Amino acid sequence: MTISSFTMEHSFLSNFYPCLIEFDGDIYPTLEHAYQAAKTHDPDERRKIREEERTGKAKQMGQRVTIREDWEQIKVKVMRELLKKKFENPQLRKLLLDTYPHDLIEGNNWRDTFWGVYKGQGKNMLGILLMQVRTELRGEGW
Repeated sequence: MTISSFTMEHSFLSNFYPCLIEFDGDIYPTLEHAYQAAKTHDPDERRKIREEERTGKAKQMGQRVTIREDWEQIKVKVMRELLKKKFENPQLRKLLLDTYPHDLIEGNNWRDTFWGVYKGQGKNMLGILLMQVRTELRGEGW
């Protein structure tokens, strides 16, 4: 079986799911907030993202920040580390572990073919990283 949507009973897999995430000494309300803030070194831009109540707006703000020079080289590593932090939460960890052995595919309708899959096309990097974290949590290594 495949979990192909991070909504409803699988909404905890979404980066928009409410959970406190520490990044560079600051606490963010969702993984999405932390990820968008990680795109910049500017503390004021990070603060504005952190304080934004709406996750969708925080994501939009991340598209307008001063992007750090190494972002394309580190963005997957940053996402992996943030996912590890998210699933340190015992309740979320159990939910993720309970998805085993299903494939996790971040199906979407916003045309994201890097982190997810749109109309059958995409790299599904978020799904791959979630399955890697799940494997690590199961004690099986990478």
